[in-house]
Amino acid sequence: MNRDLPSVTLSEHDGVRYLHLGTPWVQGAMRLSRPQHVELDYVQRMLASLLWIPTDALGEGEAVQLGLGAASITRFTLQALRLRTTVVEINPLVVSACRIWFRLPDEGGLLRVVVDDAGRWLKTGDLAGGVKLLHVDLYDHDAAAPVLDDEAFYAACRALLAPGGLMAVNLFGRDASFEHSLARIVAAFGADQVWSLRPTREGNTVVVAGRGVVVPGRDELAARAAAIEHRFSRQGLPARKWLRMVRPYRTPE
Repeated sequence: MNRDLPSVTLSEHDGVRYLHLGTPWVQGAMRLSRPQHVELDYVQRMLASLLWIPTDALGEGEAVQLGLGAASITRFTLQALRLRTTVVEINPLVVSACRIWFRLPDEGGLLRVVVDDAGRWLKTGDLAGGVKLLHVDLYDHDAAAPVLDDEAFYAACRALLAPGGLMAVNLFGRDASFEHSLARIVAAFGADQVWSLRPTREGNTVVVAGRGVVVPGRDELAARAAAIEHRFSRQGLPARKWLRMVRPYRTPE
């Protein structure tokens, strides 16, 4: 095991269990009475990419998650969407903690967990061109900046996606690095394939990028949002609220 990897710690407050990497920063959370509920606001917004998928196609394809967190998205893609899911997490302690404390299912069937550096794993070409949903949340233990954030990384993420596939990435929208990160994503995906949501109260901004995604009209998006809220009511996804948050990328003047 890499001795430089941070330790894993837990805390609980008001019925919610939190994951930390040796600091007070929250890396993930699960409500103990409702483990299927997606607890954190920014994690909910990472699922806004579902709006770009036709309702009858939800549950098709494969999912990849770079950075496990507290396994909220993993549980969603596995148990709610029933997608074959690959998770890449560099820290084996995080994987163990999620299995013991955050209801991460055992491997086998639809789930594969790879303990590796996400950048190195992407270079293997595993699943290239076959992924429908990609979720990227690769902040370090201090939550200071994404650990993988260059144009080559985002190009590799795009290459992972099938036509019509989508990436959702967690960034800090109030940080000076956000515009640089956004520009790198645009360079890899194209300006017409990048959208962002408003920052959360904590400053997390989710960016969604697609590979050849066709965006429907407002009425169809509203219908999809209503269908998502109905189908995933246990998970608490506020999809109609997402519609008021989403903004397409605009080239700086």
